[in-house]
Amino acid sequence: MKIAVSGKGGTGKTMLVSFLSIIFAKAGYSVIAIDADPNVNLADTFGFPNSEKIIPISKMDDLIEERTGARPGQMAPYFKLNPKVDDLPDKCSLKYGGIRIMVMGPIKAAGSGCYCPEGALLEALVAHLLLKVDEIVILDMEAGIEHLTRGTAKGVDKLIIVVEPTRKSVLTGYRVRDLALEVGLQSIGVVGNKIRNGKEKDFLISNMAGFEFLGFIPYDEDIAEAEISGLPLIEASEKVMSEVKNIAARLGDR
Repeated sequence: MKIAVSGKGGTGKTMLVSFLSIIFAKAGYSVIAIDADPNVNLADTFGFPNSEKIIPISKMDDLIEERTGARPGQMAPYFKLNPKVDDLPDKCSLKYGGIRIMVMGPIKAAGSGCYCPEGALLEALVAHLLLKVDEIVILDMEAGIEHLTRGTAKGVDKLIIVVEPTRKSVLTGYRVRDLALEVGLQSIGVVGNKIRNGKEKDFLISNMAGFEFLGFIPYDEDIAEAEISGLPLIEASEKVMSEVKNIAARLGDR
């Protein structure tokens, strides 16, 4: 199963990625969790120490030069568009139980990589993970689909758009859906997060008619407290974990 998660910043998509990863890993699956958000905080959500010092793959200049034949930031009229990447999930990942966490870093051009060595490496790596790896892959993206192309989108089993009950978040959800449809990604679901009551749930349902809702995660002050205290979110809330388990079950039934 290959899952991409997107949404407006602050909606809780990284939290969802981490909880889903834990649930699938505990069920016995091998999981690769990909941090493709420029904010680079997935490892912090899992509780890795000194996560701010992790170097994203897009910033590993020596590796990029080794694989593509060109160094980022230097004039290079030619570089490999299909560099070797099949060994990178082992070489460039952090280990957490049955989960491997890879930090991609940003690329420059939405939807198609960039005409640069680092973009070529990341695009090839995403294609390998989505099209060739026989594991559960969960991709944490910024509010868009910058790491997906028309070719790699066909490897995504489900795009999950995380929204909270605000108009800005809903508008972002529509924008992400439109971008996804442009690259041919048809299987799209929505997860409502930070839901305090039935009124907020109804707000999302009425304002996102036609979307498939996979679940509604309740607001929990313990999650907010964990974020403030710098504690691992995956250990902060049992009721959030319970609802994400329901979401994972719905994904597993597909």
